[in-house]
Amino acid sequence: MQWFHWYIPADGEHWNRLRSEAPALAKAGITGLWLPPANKGIGGANDVGYGTYDLYDLGEFDQKGTVRTKYGTKNEYLAAVKECRDLGLQVYADTVFNHKMAADFEEDFEAVPFDPSNRYNALGDARTIRSWTGFNFPGRNKLHSSMDWHWWHFDSVDYNSLDPGFKAIWRMRDKQFEGNVDLESGNYDYLMGCDLDINHPEVRGELKRWGEWMLDHVGVDGFRLDAIKHINSDFFTDWIQSMEDHAQRDLFIVGEYWTYNIKTLSWYAGHTAGRMCMFDAPLHNNFHRASRASGNFDMRTILDGTLMKEMPLLAVTLVDNHDTQPLQALESVVESWFKPLAYAIILLRREGYPCIFHPDYYGAHYKDRGRDGNEYEIWLDSHRAILDKLLFARNHFAYGDQYDYFDHYNTIGWTRLGSQDHPHALAVLMSDGSAGNKWMEVGKKNTTFRDLTGHISDPITTNADGWAEWRCNGGSVSVWAEEAAITNQ
Repeated sequence: MQWFHWYIPADGEHWNRLRSEAPALAKAGITGLWLPPANKGIGGANDVGYGTYDLYDLGEFDQKGTVRTKYGTKNEYLAAVKECRDLGLQVYADTVFNHKMAADFEEDFEAVPFDPSNRYNALGDARTIRSWTGFNFPGRNKLHSSMDWHWWHFDSVDYNSLDPGFKAIWRMRDKQFEGNVDLESGNYDYLMGCDLDINHPEVRGELKRWGEWMLDHVGVDGFRLDAIKHINSDFFTDWIQSMEDHAQRDLFIVGEYWTYNIKTLSWYAGHTAGRMCMFDAPLHNNFHRASRASGNFDMRTILDGTLMKEMPLLAVTLVDNHDTQPLQALESVVESWFKPLAYAIILLRREGYPCIFHPDYYGAHYKDRGRDGNEYEIWLDSHRAILDKLLFARNHFAYGDQYDYFDHYNTIGWTRLGSQDHPHALAVLMSDGSAGNKWMEVGKKNTTFRDLTGHISDPITTNADGWAEWRCNGGSVSVWAEEAAITNQ
C-alpha cells in the first residue's frame, strides 16, 4: 500500500497513525508499505517530501523552521517502521535523488544558459551567475554525514540572482546534461531545484552512504526511487548493487518512470538490466480511460501495452497515486465506480506486484487550487469494504494456473485453479457495461461457489466438467470462491 497521498494532514501525526493502524493492515493482507519521503524538505512542516533539503534529517533537527516533518519526528518514524516490520510488513522508503532545494547560501560560478523547452539550444555564452547551491545543514552540524554540498556537486539550476528575469536552465560550465534520460525537451535531465551531478564521485559516494544508513539505521526493506526518467540509468545499476552488497540480501526496488509508452519502459528496463521494478503507468492509463468511457471501452484491451502483460516480473501495478489524484500534476483519475474492477485486476491476477492507494482505502477530503486558479473541494470515496474482500480473496484463493476469458467487449473474466498449498479455485467476472455472464472453467466438478463481494446473493454450482456460467452485475465485479472453503477461512 502507498500509505500516504499528497494532501495527508500536515499535523505531524502520520507516523503515529501508521503505528496504530499497522496491525489492521497486516491482518487485512497488506505485506508491504511504501512510505512518503521522511526527510526534511523546502516546505518544512508542510512539505510532502519531494522538495528535498536534507536526506539525513528525518525530523530530528531544527531546520527549515521545524524539527518534525509533515509526518512527525524521527523517533516516531523509527517506532512506526519497527512496529510494521515486527508485524511482518516490509517498509519501502521513498527516495529523491534528482535534486536538492532550499540551499543555505548562495555561490558564484560560471554557467551556460539553455532553453528550458530545448536543452540543446544554448541561449548565450558562459557567464558568472549566482545561485542557491550551498548546503551545510547548520541545524544538523555534521551529524550522520560530514559532507557539505557546493555548486560543483550539481550540473544545472534554473535561477540566477544576478539576472532573475532571464528564464533559462543554467548548466555549469564544462559539464553536460546526463545521458540515458527521457528525451522530452531534448534532454530531460533537469527537472527542478539544484540538479545533482550524478557522475560526480562525491555525489555518488554520498548517495550510497545515505542508502546504507537507511538500511542500517532505519531498517527499511527497499526503496521507491522518485523521478528516475531524469537520472542517468547507469547510476541505478551501480547503486542497487551497492545496496544489496551492503545488505547481503535482495532488496525490493521500484522506480517511478512515468510514461504511458511501453517501448520506453522496455528500453529503461534493458538499461537497468532488470534490476528494478517499475510502476505500470500504462495500466493506470487504461483504467483511467475505461472509467471515463461510460461502457464504451473495449475491455478485451485493458491489458494491452502494459507492464503487467509485457514485463510482469517488473510490474508494480496501481490504480491511482499521489500524482494522478485530483488537482495534482499528472491528474488522470480512475473514476470511483471503476475502481473495484481495477483493483480486482491488480489484486487477483498472477502478474505484477499490486499497490493500493491510501485514499482508495480510507477516503480523502481536501481543498486546493486547480490549474485554472480556482479552488476546488475534493471528496474521494473509501473502497475499504470491497478492498478487504479482494485482499481476502487474494490471500486465500488467488493461486495457481490462470485461464483468461477476455473475449467480450464489455464482460471479461478469468479463473485461478489453485495450487498444492492453496487448492481452492476462484472465478472473477466483471463488466463495464450491462450485467454480464460467461462460461469459464475452474477445474472443480459439481462444486458450489459464492460471490465474495456480496453483489450477487445466489450461489453458482459447476457442472460435471468443472465449468459454470458465472455472472456479474452491470458496471461491477463479482469474485466467486468455493463455498465450503469460505466458511473454513
